[in-house]
Amino acid sequence: MEQSNRHVQLFLDTLLTMDRIGSEKVLREVAAQQQSFEAVEQVITETLTIIGDGWEAGDYSLSQIYMSGVICEEIIERMLPEFRMVRKNSSKIGIGVLIDNHALGKRIVKAVVQAEGFEIFDFGHGLSVDEMVEKTTAYHIDVLLVSTLMLPSALKVKEIREQFDQRGLTTRLIVGGAPFRFDSHLWQEVGADADGKNATAVISIIERLVAKQ
Repeated sequence: MEQSNRHVQLFLDTLLTMDRIGSEKVLREVAAQQQSFEAVEQVITETLTIIGDGWEAGDYSLSQIYMSGVICEEIIERMLPEFRMVRKNSSKIGIGVLIDNHALGKRIVKAVVQAEGFEIFDFGHGLSVDEMVEKTTAYHIDVLLVSTLMLPSALKVKEIREQFDQRGLTTRLIVGGAPFRFDSHLWQEVGADADGKNATAVISIIERLVAKQ
């Protein structure tokens, strides 16, 4: 446990200073010592959770949280093939920001989902309801993660659900973002299947929803 905490602190320090080489060095040290990618996943997840909480508390800057997600994505893509990681299942995960143009929370969630071995498609940000539904249909998405920043955008999730129902799509819908943190019942009102309060919660929700399919 002590060693794990040390690696989390080292990884946190390198991410916050945007040190790509140092960040990868920490994770490769973890992989070499533990001989598994699971240990790497744990360090990434714990560290990004700390950074996400710190950003919400005003302790870290937008550039720090943005680059932390970017760096983690890059390292994961390089390391996964080396460990011959098998995706957890054939389910396809989609992620996008509805209407709003912030992508920070999405980057963290995407990096953690990738680290857990899921196949995830990034639809981008500033998407309309129609664009979100079209991409979900085109990629045959099983679980869609929708992030919003403002309440009007969050309320639009209901239109996504309506279009899913009209098209006969069985895609499960997980929502996240400030409006859903402020109103704990909002996710139910807009027809989502679950509310992902943070990246760690999203992983457990995906696993639960996928198991039911």
